[in-house]
Amino acid sequence: MTTIDFSPLFRSMIGFDRLSNALETAYRTEPGGYPPYNVEVCGENDYRITMAVAGFAQNELNLEAHENVLTVSGSRAEEQQQDTKFLYRGIANRSFERKFQLADYVRVIDARLQNGLLHIELRREIPDAMKPRSIEIRGDGGKLIEGQMESQAETGAETRDMREKAAA
Repeated sequence: MTTIDFSPLFRSMIGFDRLSNALETAYRTEPGGYPPYNVEVCGENDYRITMAVAGFAQNELNLEAHENVLTVSGSRAEEQQQDTKFLYRGIANRSFERKFQLADYVRVIDARLQNGLLHIELRREIPDAMKPRSIEIRGDGGKLIEGQMESQAETGAETRDMREKAAA
């Protein structure tokens, strides 16, 4: 197994502690599997997961989002047909569970079952506090500080005048 050293990245990337764990998990995960799926980018902050779940009814599927992990599962009751003999059985009739690691602020906004495909709509909703903002840079003679000092001096003088009036 190949070991990848991420320490040079962590010197300049703050808060990406889970990155190495996520990459190692992805490296160990086998590609493919059941059921097949697509992950699409639909816009700057919109994504869609489409899973081929032919033969599953809506009540046999379950979606659960918990702590940045989306779990899609399907369970089918085993058919008890003893009279049927198959020459070839290629249609999968088994339960499944597939997990997707979601980034921060990504949430499920819709899920629909259509023509044997389960479409899960996702959206990244970044809070206003996390969006980029412009910060003004002031020089040594910043008016804001002087204005605050002048107003504080005026407030101090007014307070002193009130004390003198109260004492008299």
